[in-house]
Amino acid sequence: MLRLTGILITIAAAIGAAILTWPQFFRLEQTFPIAQLVSLRPVVAVGFAALALLGLLICLGRRTRGFGAGLAMIGILACAANVGILAFRGLGTSGLPEPTADSIRVMTWNTAGEATDVDAIVQTAIAMDVDVVALPETTEKTGKAIAVAMRERGNPMWVHEENYQGWDATYTTLLISPDLGDYAVVTSDSAGTRNTSVVPSVVAMPVDGKGPTIVAVHAVAPRPNDMDHWRSDLRWVADQCASPDVILAGDFNATVDHMSRLGTDGGTLGRCHDAASATGNGAVGTWDTGWPSLLGAPIDHVMSTDAWRATGSVVVTSLDGSGSDHRPVIVQLEPVG
Repeated sequence: MLRLTGILITIAAAIGAAILTWPQFFRLEQTFPIAQLVSLRPVVAVGFAALALLGLLICLGRRTRGFGAGLAMIGILACAANVGILAFRGLGTSGLPEPTADSIRVMTWNTAGEATDVDAIVQTAIAMDVDVVALPETTEKTGKAIAVAMRERGNPMWVHEENYQGWDATYTTLLISPDLGDYAVVTSDSAGTRNTSVVPSVVAMPVDGKGPTIVAVHAVAPRPNDMDHWRSDLRWVADQCASPDVILAGDFNATVDHMSRLGTDGGTLGRCHDAASATGNGAVGTWDTGWPSLLGAPIDHVMSTDAWRATGSVVVTSLDGSGSDHRPVIVQLEPVG
């Protein structure tokens, strides 16, 4: 009986390890609670390392040696696989290349409402010489204050926003440099859905039709009661990348694992490609700032269609005490062709 129990536990551990390592294969990456667990893949890897250690300790007993060896092998293989996936996506690079005449720098930062000081946002945007700033959970009033401060320092910005008339999380603000031309906020229908469901996104298109469509993204978090809304939001965001020239930036509340069945034509999400994954920062956590960056969840992204190529990215960890629970992400994009 004890032997049978050991075999069943080992089989269950192997199945669980397979699901948590590559839930896409089982089509479970958007299913509760797998979606929540896989978003913290580094923590999952640590958990499998602990399982391997437990298995080795069990091996010390003569009668439990086979059972312990099985658990240790599962833990070692699953930990190695998860670490390999993280390393492939990128464990962190610093600095951006020198901007060119045609490059665009995009910053996204979920500011958690008024938790983040306006001056911290302004200083970061100016220091990184950004052209586009996506600010989920930032009111129009705060966005205008940021734009005024940037204009006074020689970096003017146009302010665009969407809101659902509630607390700060129901606002999203998008700042665009006048150097990119005039932009206007538009309504983007997708399968009968005009926007993300619980918190808003901003879709801005160039007035003269020349230049990228820019989307400041804010998808709802995958809380148990919001899973349907979350999945709908990701589909809506993916549909924004149907056009050939699109840049997305914001809080997607999703890692690239959650997007695995939403990419088309080789894209990460729709036709858009994740810039951090392409430039060595895909596994660096952008949430929660209370955790080390290599243990957090990379849920804030900048993405673009094939009209743009990411040449560098930075996940800013030096501002973890600024008030927000998200880290800023800055990406440099170069036009293709």
